[in-house]
Amino acid sequence: MRGFGKADQMPYPYALDDYANEIKNLLDLLGEQKVDVVAHSFGARVLVKLLSKGETRIDKIIFTGAAGLKPRRRLSHLLKRASFLLLKIFIPREKLTFLYSKDYQNLSEVERQSFKLVVNEHLDKEYKKINNRCLIIFGDKDRETPPCTAKKMNKYIKNSKLKFISNTGHFCFCQKPEEFNGAVFSFLLGG
Repeated sequence: MRGFGKADQMPYPYALDDYANEIKNLLDLLGEQKVDVVAHSFGARVLVKLLSKGETRIDKIIFTGAAGLKPRRRLSHLLKRASFLLLKIFIPREKLTFLYSKDYQNLSEVERQSFKLVVNEHLDKEYKKINNRCLIIFGDKDRETPPCTAKKMNKYIKNSKLKFISNTGHFCFCQKPEEFNGAVFSFLLGG
């Protein structure tokens, strides 16, 4: 997808629809065959958006560290947000970068605009409409997309199973690849 890895930069700030269209174009190149998808974090947002547009070539889905649900905000987040809103009255926005996440600080301006479009689109309604067989795998110590997100997702998707991998975070597939891959293969092979 544009803006990731060695792909071209996006020509304008992409919204989820733009990313979903890129994946649809890839599926068009592959043909009419059904595909199984592993979607991690941001990729889950894109996949859910693609499904909401009526894509039927997706068969089984593995969501891992999946994002897109409206988050529960902690008091610390609300205080940080209020501080930022108050400080920007008195201090130029450019001098408040210490309040931004490291990920956000490393983005180009067009990527920052895209980031805002993406994270402010909540997909709760779209997750509830998913009918595909799904395996939801999360690290039980994930701080980016916490376990409560996985539980909510499992509740929303009727045909889903939930698995937590103990003592792992947002990249549970890297931290315990044998356990992750075993669960994925078992799911894909119908076990």
